[in-house]
Amino acid sequence: MAERVALFGGSFNPIHFGHLIMARSVAEKLTLDRVIFLPTANPPHKDATSLVDGSHRAQMVTLAIEGEPGFVLDEFDLRRSGRTYTIDTVAHFRRRLGSDAEVFWIIGADSLDELIQWHRISTLVDSCHMVVASRPGWDRLNFDVLRACLSDAQITRLRSDCVDTPRIDISATQIRSRTRQGRSIRYLTPDAVRAYVRKHNLYADSPAGPTSSAP
Repeated sequence: MAERVALFGGSFNPIHFGHLIMARSVAEKLTLDRVIFLPTANPPHKDATSLVDGSHRAQMVTLAIEGEPGFVLDEFDLRRSGRTYTIDTVAHFRRRLGSDAEVFWIIGADSLDELIQWHRISTLVDSCHMVVASRPGWDRLNFDVLRACLSDAQITRLRSDCVDTPRIDISATQIRSRTRQGRSIRYLTPDAVRAYVRKHNLYADSPAGPTSSAP
């Protein structure tokens, strides 16, 4: 039977329960064999200067998914030079996994409007299953904006690959902000990640001052 593998790219700055719950829900609903977490080094649509070093983000992903069946980390995007384009990542894993594998790419519904800006999005949609996972506040997804770059058939395929996931309203931005303010991030990210953030004094680079002893 062909292996079913989802690629889950993101800055993971830091990884949190929203990411993990989404990944597990998608894995179960699509009967995936593996979900590969891919921390991004230089995302085209984000300010890379706000990212902590890739080694920290990779280690936090490792801690977050430890012991979780079917969840693995891959540092392919972190080792690449230049911009991290999804189409290149998918092409790499298609070669590595073999022609029989079914390849999925997970995005949150809040990224749907951004797809029009993605590099070679039409080719990307044809090269894998783009799985759109629902997120808080995205009850009605608007695909019309994509008609400028995708065919009706491609949009129909995107619609069919939507997956309703638990709506956990947690963001990495929120975690970084709370950390800078010395507020607790317990219940937002796994304890091992929270301990790692404290140990390495991550996200404390603001006028609010260094991370406090808040748990």
